[in-house]
Amino acid sequence: MSRSLILLCLLLAGCQSAVLTGVGQPAGEIVDLRSGQVLTVQALVERLAGAPRVVVGEQHDNPDHHQVQLWLLQALAQRRAQGSLLLEMLTAQQQAAVDRLRASSPGQWPADVPAALAWQQGWDWSLYGPIVRYALVQPYPLLAANLDGPEVRRLYKEAPALSGGRSNADSVKAPLLAQIAQSHCGLLPESQMPAMLAVQQHRDRRMAERLMAAPMPAILFAGGYHARLDLGVPVHLEDLGVRPPAAVLMLAEKGSAVSAVSADYVWYTAVRPAQDYCASMRQSTAGGE
Repeated sequence: MSRSLILLCLLLAGCQSAVLTGVGQPAGEIVDLRSGQVLTVQALVERLAGAPRVVVGEQHDNPDHHQVQLWLLQALAQRRAQGSLLLEMLTAQQQAAVDRLRASSPGQWPADVPAALAWQQGWDWSLYGPIVRYALVQPYPLLAANLDGPEVRRLYKEAPALSGGRSNADSVKAPLLAQIAQSHCGLLPESQMPAMLAVQQHRDRRMAERLMAAPMPAILFAGGYHARLDLGVPVHLEDLGVRPPAAVLMLAEKGSAVSAVSADYVWYTAVRPAQDYCASMRQSTAGGE
């Protein structure tokens, strides 16, 4: 959807219902988790436009979430000048390639943009490509927010302690350990759990540091657990002295349990068929025995 059409949509009363419809416009229901109020899309945009830092939590493989993210960038651009966009999907090693493409016109870009960016195969380009391409032609910077591979390997072997009381609290670490075990389908050896937790929290700390240093207003797109107010990047922002840390919009499928503990706002999208990643993981594990 073009910027002019987005602005027109925001101004028309017919586009201000909580359940969104229309070509190019994401569907879903938006809720202010503090008050329980169902919000119009206009109300959400107005509230997020006033926040210096916004973290948007996604389900990585959900196309609806990436459609919402792209739409949100375009809608917010009508309310104020964007300072920067940060992506969990980019590492510092890729920043130079990102900057080279931003410094040229799209007509000068190589045919294989993912290859030019050294885009990691774990992130589905068909989902992230539209967001990246849009961001590359904006006047604000597109910034890497994640750890590099060598950093992750070093942290896995030996991770320095993180400063701050909140990120070191059992109330943060215990749920993260449970999530790590669940996401690895219960197949991760107990001996590896502390290292995996350290990597997870150092990812959150790096994203928090990048968000702190980014031109404002800044938006970070990251996985749902990284975005959570009670467990992720906002916890580390608080430990680094940023208060309030960030406004958190969680993107979640209908029926998901999202509360004011973990986010300020939730945008519920349609339920999509669940992918059984554990089946293939168990098959791979069995095949290696």
